[in-house]
Amino acid sequence: MRKFVVNIARMVLAVVLIFSGFVKAVDPMGTQYKLTDYLTALHLQLLTPEFLTLGASVLLSAIEFGVGICLLFGIRKTISTSLALLMMLVMTPLTLWLALANPISDCGCFGDAVKLTNWQTFGKNVVLLIMAYTVWKRPHDIVRFISTSSQWIATNYSAIFILAVSGWSLYDLPYMDFRPYSIGTDLRQGWQQMMEGKESPYAEFFIQRMEDGEDLTDSLLSRRGYLFLLIAPHVEKADDSQLDLINQMYEYAEDYDYPFYALTASGEKGIERWRDMTGAEYPFCQTDDITLKTIVRSNPGLVLLKDGVIINKWSHNRLPDEYTLTDRLERLEIGRLSTESMSEKILVIVLWYVLPLLLLTIADRLWAWTRWLKRKEQSNKIYQLFKQKTENEKENRSRQLENEPEPARGSSSGQGAE
Repeated sequence: MRKFVVNIARMVLAVVLIFSGFVKAVDPMGTQYKLTDYLTALHLQLLTPEFLTLGASVLLSAIEFGVGICLLFGIRKTISTSLALLMMLVMTPLTLWLALANPISDCGCFGDAVKLTNWQTFGKNVVLLIMAYTVWKRPHDIVRFISTSSQWIATNYSAIFILAVSGWSLYDLPYMDFRPYSIGTDLRQGWQQMMEGKESPYAEFFIQRMEDGEDLTDSLLSRRGYLFLLIAPHVEKADDSQLDLINQMYEYAEDYDYPFYALTASGEKGIERWRDMTGAEYPFCQTDDITLKTIVRSNPGLVLLKDGVIINKWSHNRLPDEYTLTDRLERLEIGRLSTESMSEKILVIVLWYVLPLLLLTIADRLWAWTRWLKRKEQSNKIYQLFKQKTENEKENRSRQLENEPEPARGSSSGQGAE
């Protein structure tokens, strides 16, 4: 019963840590923004440069994912259970402070995939803390799913996988988008729910013309046809390595009469500096910076809308070039809504990560079973040899007894009678 409880706690803790680590790794910039919120609440944001918070977000996701995998497979039981307990000892008091002080509305434990209130998060962490203590107290009761000789394959492959997920998400865009501005979202419909007074995640979404402050939100979202939005939360910090491609995109939009607007939270001074540096001729509008960071995890990034629906998104590293923009959007693949569903993306993750590890586990167990059979067979052979040797010794002894000459009987008495 004790082992059953320990292994149930181990499985629940492993699944939570794996999920939490993965959703952080698939959106490292979102995790960075949440860490910045924590630092701001503690008045430490000015002491921490952005590259440190970004590095911390990647490291945190990798540690959570790695500890979860070790608990799942029973790898390094003492170390993994100790790390799990340490994490929960840190996170539980922190989430209690969040619940009491409420400096931020969401802890960001599961990124944008699952939203919990601060009190729900604290309750969840109390349960996980109890489970972490249970497995830490009895680490040797954890059932191992992979042998010690193969555990290095699982740990190294997991480390490469989770770091590759973070790296690709930083270079391109998050492979899985759990935000309210994912591809396929109808912004026009969401905006009209918000205008009707209903609760909506688009309450802070607005597009305000820079020159006169006119609100263009409704007119742009209600417009029929395509619309390009260049997203740059802060142009002072925007990556300027793809300026030529951005200008080419604007020229392409002008050639085919597609509206092209740049959305930023920067002031006039920052915008003028950007125009002087890049030669940008596209109009700028102002939008809330948190909203812009939520729309696309790139500074700058490009969003394509059609009839108010998000058709496509690109980071500054993956902008379409002249080899892609060969015709009107109506005739190009990038002008069509992607049909890849969330279930298909999950299947890709399963094929790239879960399936290889599952095959490794099955092969490892078969190998362990084969070794057990060989040991059993070997022990039987030794027993058979010992038994054969004993029987041979008995048979030889019997033959020796049979071949010994019998002693002569009554020879002296016979001679006397003669």
